[in-house]
Amino acid sequence: MIVNAFEPKVLTVAQVNEYVKMLLDSEPMLADIYVRGEISNFTNHRSGHLYFTLKDEAAAIKAVMFRSAAVKLKFMPQNGMKVIARGRISVFVRDGQYQLYCESLEPDGIGALYLAFEQLKNKLLAEGLCDESRKKPLPKIPLRIGIITSPTGAALRDMINITRRRFPLAELVLFPSLVQGAEAPPQLIEGINYFAKTRSVDVIIIGRGGGSIEDLWAFNDEGLARAVAACPVPVISAVGHEIDFTIVDFVADKRAPTPSAAAELAVPDTEELKRKIGNIIGRMELLVTKKIEHYRTHLKRLAERRVLTSPERVLDEKRMILLSDERRLESAAKLLISKKRTVYDGYAGRLENSMMRLIAAKRNAFVRATASLEAMSPMKTIARGYSAVFNESGELIKSVRQVKVGDKISFRTYDGTVDGEVTAVKPNPDEPAGEAGIST
Repeated sequence: MIVNAFEPKVLTVAQVNEYVKMLLDSEPMLADIYVRGEISNFTNHRSGHLYFTLKDEAAAIKAVMFRSAAVKLKFMPQNGMKVIARGRISVFVRDGQYQLYCESLEPDGIGALYLAFEQLKNKLLAEGLCDESRKKPLPKIPLRIGIITSPTGAALRDMINITRRRFPLAELVLFPSLVQGAEAPPQLIEGINYFAKTRSVDVIIIGRGGGSIEDLWAFNDEGLARAVAACPVPVISAVGHEIDFTIVDFVADKRAPTPSAAAELAVPDTEELKRKIGNIIGRMELLVTKKIEHYRTHLKRLAERRVLTSPERVLDEKRMILLSDERRLESAAKLLISKKRTVYDGYAGRLENSMMRLIAAKRNAFVRATASLEAMSPMKTIARGYSAVFNESGELIKSVRQVKVGDKISFRTYDGTVDGEVTAVKPNPDEPAGEAGIST
């Protein structure tokens, strides 16, 4: 077999990309490089990896920061942010794309910690956790004060001394905690949650002495900020010096520039309380004195009234008034009775006339009825010579068929009665049945 030495060598795409990757990886200058640029096309992948592009006025380069490096960031990158990226240049073999593999990011011009501080502050502000409307007032006279700080720091000694001087009645309850380093935030949160759960104190002071931003960084923890905001007990933040600000300062119910100032805010000054109490007592005494004087004047005026100085005269006047009223009432009553009597007499006269007319009419009607009745009376007929026949039972005999021979009968005339016995019954043949007369 004859081989042509001038025949070109054919490579696969992967081989080309691998070769370019080898060249780039072997270049010392590209193994640890710093690149300044503006972030665009930023993506925070659910895997934890960060993908973005670094660009300037003339060019752009793809960049990636794996999760292992991203978790170390003190801030969250954003589009438009100018940064300095440190890493290495290599090739992603599958796509044949060279890119910057970032190991760290720093904001260009400002520190990462400061940027992280501003980002978290703006986040909490947007959620309303820093609003003054949600912050709780401090108690006027706290009897138990919770302190979350280092047990060995100067801040604790300052707070103890000031509290004892201003308000010795207050009891201090210490929750010891680290105030610096990675282990500090969980302990500080534990202290807040302890006092929130137990409700054993009236107010909480959380803080430490001054230091650098790195020293104070534990008080910029988001978890701690949210615990302070949710705490039902009022919280005073006292971190660093007057010029130092932390995230806890913004969410706490009250910020003190120093731990000593926090103690002064938490407790009243005994001497000042005495002065206030003295002023209150003085005002109360003055008020009571004025009230007594007012009542004394009122009693004096009452004592000078005629009802007390001359009660008999007042009674006589009242009696005369009552007598006059009685007389007026009597006159009015008599007048009313007279009017009513006149009206009654009129009604009585009319009623009497009506009754007389009614009686006369009834009498006339009775006379007429009596006359009619007398005219119809059987006695009138008997008086003309007739008589009425009755059986033993007193029943009027109208027909011979009502008697038989031997019956006892009586005849009633106008002036007496005749008794008899039926000896014969002779019906009248010309009379209808039941209408024939009888003979005895």
